[in-house]
Amino acid sequence: MIAAVAVAQSATDPLSGLVLRDHPEPRPRPGWSRVRVVASSLNMHDLWTLRGVGHPPEHLPIVLGCDAAGYDEDGNEVIVHPVLGDPDAGGGDETLDPDRALLSERHDGAFAEYLSVPTRNLVPKPAWLSFDEAACLPVAWGTAYRMLFTLAGLTAGDRVLVQGAGGGVASAAIKLAVAAGAVVYATSRSEAKRAEALGWGVRAALPTGERLPERVDVVVETVGEATWSHSLKSLRPGGTVVIAGATSGVNPPADLGRIFYLQQRILGSTGCTRAELVSMLRLMEATGARPVIDRTLPLTDIHKGFQLMIDGGLTGKLVIHPPTPRQ
Repeated sequence: MIAAVAVAQSATDPLSGLVLRDHPEPRPRPGWSRVRVVASSLNMHDLWTLRGVGHPPEHLPIVLGCDAAGYDEDGNEVIVHPVLGDPDAGGGDETLDPDRALLSERHDGAFAEYLSVPTRNLVPKPAWLSFDEAACLPVAWGTAYRMLFTLAGLTAGDRVLVQGAGGGVASAAIKLAVAAGAVVYATSRSEAKRAEALGWGVRAALPTGERLPERVDVVVETVGEATWSHSLKSLRPGGTVVIAGATSGVNPPADLGRIFYLQQRILGSTGCTRAELVSMLRLMEATGARPVIDRTLPLTDIHKGFQLMIDGGLTGKLVIHPPTPRQ
């Protein structure tokens, strides 16, 4: 089968380590299921792997791709939950299993015609959701759902700030928070992305760093150093910042005085549980919330997709279609 494989890592030229090549199809193993991939989507995690961030080189080569939707061996339409972990080892939460791994970290991922995952990681795909939409959900939307509802405890009427409106997690957080009845503010350096966010239902979309009309209850932070000070200043006393990424850097000034004096909560978040993914699907069905898809590309154009991500040329998600498997 054809697959997009990370064979090397480079901080300055990440795409030099990405190759399209023939790769062995996954073999059957007890407790695992093979999935024919219909659609997958790009995530920053894929780019970090190619840059050598958080991915040991001894785990190469590996097929990239954290998100997938397709058919299981019985022909059922499924979404792949990408966190491979033991809920019992995490106190009932597989994201807290110390030995957890995201798909494509220690197991071949979704940029291929087929993949194999533990059978418990398969979630039935609802008929009202297309394969392209489903492929956008597990990492970005699952992450946003956990940030907003499990960790921040978002309720209708809460004020929310989402930094970096064009990203996959950020666009998901906006859509989910608006669907839940929150008042949402968004920031972006891009005027075009601010305009997009207004179309998703935010109350105001502001240039990065600009003062908000009011302080917020929750900040969704995936940008890091470039927006951290603004996130803390925008937060009400007792409010919550939830962090699930730091694309602009991981070492912002802590501002500990503000945090303790205003009793602000800083929470880290990684991925979502299978149960949270299922709950999110129920929310989407009830509210009509759907992912933002910037464009779709064939697997053969995956280098172009990564370059668009590197250049900041995407709003929402980029979906990848593998070739139809050979008979």
